[in-house]
Amino acid sequence: MTTTSDQQSVDPHAAQDVVELLVDGGVATVVLNRPDAMNAVDRAVKERLIAVLEQVADDPQVRCVVLTGRGRAFCVGQDLNEHVASLVRGDEALGTTVVDHYNRIAVLLATMNKPVVAALNGVTAGAGASMAFACDFRILVEGAGINLAFAGIALSCDTGSSWSLPRLVGTARAKELLLLPRTVPSDECLALGLVTTVSPADQFEESVAALARTLADGPTLAYGSIRRAVAANAGQDLDAALAYEAELMTLTGASADHRAAVDAFLAKEKPVFEGR
Repeated sequence: MTTTSDQQSVDPHAAQDVVELLVDGGVATVVLNRPDAMNAVDRAVKERLIAVLEQVADDPQVRCVVLTGRGRAFCVGQDLNEHVASLVRGDEALGTTVVDHYNRIAVLLATMNKPVVAALNGVTAGAGASMAFACDFRILVEGAGINLAFAGIALSCDTGSSWSLPRLVGTARAKELLLLPRTVPSDECLALGLVTTVSPADQFEESVAALARTLADGPTLAYGSIRRAVAANAGQDLDAALAYEAELMTLTGASADHRAAVDAFLAKEKPVFEGR
């Protein structure tokens, strides 16, 4: 996904940054920017990505987040060159990076109080796929594929894929995709429910922009509350789920956006939401 001249970067050095952040009209576009490495995730990317996601999560002016990659890949997961170097040194970077980095990335993507779109512009594998699954929507460019590559290098899964993938495709299919990794083509990704939609390459950016604009113009607090309720209540009994829904309904019922929606309904007009 390319940037356009009317977008503004919050970082004057974004062109050299491993993770770019651009904000335009309430939409924050977070771009993994290691195209020569197929956006493989090294320590610098992980630390910068955490900082950027924390920033957009806390920014009230950001009402929708788009996560994408530059070049022909969305993200192929952990940078194996860095990983091999850590193995040679005999350090414990693999264990610590899951807790220190990947877990934090998954939580930020899955729980920030605003919708998140994964714009899968190309190859998506390993932790890259897991990051995409943590988002609310996944738009995949036609011809690209998704690979849960962990077992192929004798590793378990991370970045929340053992939690998110069964919720997308069911437990049996999730284990199949994780235990027997392969590149799932775009049409099958759509049929399985791994992605929300598949877009032809010449319509990809337009499709992402249209969805992001719809979400950014919507009731942000309500969106955030819905995604939090769905995530939290997946592991709770009915009574606990109902109690949490009631709590969030009270919160959103007191919002300015809800009042605007009611007033617009009574006036037979389309509501204009401000995200609060």
